Amino acid sequence: MSYVNHFGAAGDGRQDDTKPLEHALAAGDGGLELAKGTYRITRPIVIDTTRTGYAAVRGTGGTSRILMDGPGPAIRIIGDHRGTAQPDSYQEHTWEKERFPTVTGIEIVGRHAKASGIELQRTTKTTISEVLIRRCVDGIRLVERNRDCVLSDSHLLDNHRYGLFFDRCNLHQIIVHGNHISWNKQAGIKSLDGDVHNLQITGNDIEYNNHPGVDTSPGGEPRGAEIWFEATGGVISEVTISSNTLQATIQPGGCNVRIHGQDTTGAAAARLVTISGNVLGSQTRGIELKHVERVAITGNTIYDSEDLSLLAEDCSGLAIGSNTFVWRGDEGAPPRDGLKFVRCRDASLIGLVARRLCHGTPESGAAITLEDCHDFAISECQLLDSLVRGVELTNCQRCRISGNSIIDRRSPPKMRQAIRIRGKSRDNLVVNNLLGGATEDLLDVADGTATLQGNVLL
Repeated sequence: MSYVNHFGAAGDGRQDDTKPLEHALAAGDGGLELAKGTYRITRPIVIDTTRTGYAAVRGTGGTSRILMDGPGPAIRIIGDHRGTAQPDSYQEHTWEKERFPTVTGIEIVGRHAKASGIELQRTTKTTISEVLIRRCVDGIRLVERNRDCVLSDSHLLDNHRYGLFFDRCNLHQIIVHGNHISWNKQAGIKSLDGDVHNLQITGNDIEYNNHPGVDTSPGGEPRGAEIWFEATGGVISEVTISSNTLQATIQPGGCNVRIHGQDTTGAAAARLVTISGNVLGSQTRGIELKHVERVAITGNTIYDSEDLSLLAEDCSGLAIGSNTFVWRGDEGAPPRDGLKFVRCRDASLIGLVARRLCHGTPESGAAITLEDCHDFAISECQLLDSLVRGVELTNCQRCRISGNSIIDRRSPPKMRQAIRIRGKSRDNLVVNNLLGGATEDLLDVADGTATLQGNVLL
């Protein structure tokens, strides 16, 4: 490692240390070692491993700070890996010069409107750990092509756009573990198009990644998310989001987890997703899926969603089980916090425990709402004290509602119906449910829409 103070770096936060750090790279061994201090730079420190060979940036126990006082990333690491993750696809020069760049033990602070933290380009086996990046445009940005990345034990905090950003890149195999990713103004983790596979997000605290008015949708409302995958022009697949805390403050259009794929008749661009064991809530929506295929959602606790706990549109292969949903606010609030499925198929919702879900109006909607869905099973759920109704199906086919307890225990009850089926629904089955406590009919099922068997009406 090249000790940058030996190359003229002052580390006093005032001198421009850009040239000394570049000198250390050029004349040293390709790595940078920063002692305790504050190193002010005005342009990116570019570590081109095709020229320097093995690369590392190492601070002293978190006491080393880089002030980025210019545009672009403070640290840009460049490789030339063109293969896959398979060992035999690697070029010899990649193993000999470019593999396993590391960044550890430093803080990066943006002091320019266009300053960013770390950028990775065509790297492999990159490992970033024990870093703090704040007040940048993006904390960490991946572009072009990267393989086998690890981000761990770090803090991406108060960045102007995204904490971790996959920017239209070709990315396979990345582990994001044990980090604190919070207060980034548009998203904690954002993937935009590209070709992204094998993504594991586990054991992180991802919170308050929103800032009303910073990011706007085509309709003009602000949007933000803890985790936001936009694959409307790309692919994202083989994703695990597990054992994280994902929460925020209510933001119009905001979401804890948002995944959007392409509207296509072919294979879904967003697919093979597992969302398990997370605690998420205090946002406009908990989970929002559009054009996503083969999704497992299980073991999560979702609370206090201003609009919907779960919204799925044009999705298939949904396996949703053993989640807990709850609204903790007052019952006089506007309709909120339910599960809604629109044009979804080949799905199962099982073992749900939900209390005091308020979604719906006297005219339409329920704790669980299905619209234009087919081949959808709702079974073994506990829907307790729903404000408007328990389950509603509109224009649905071959759906099954079985073995559920849909009960309003309040005195007097407020739930209008336990189950309502209407519209052009047909060939549905409502069987062996325990239903109780409604101001109107417990079962409001239009003629010809469903077969009723073995239901117990209290």
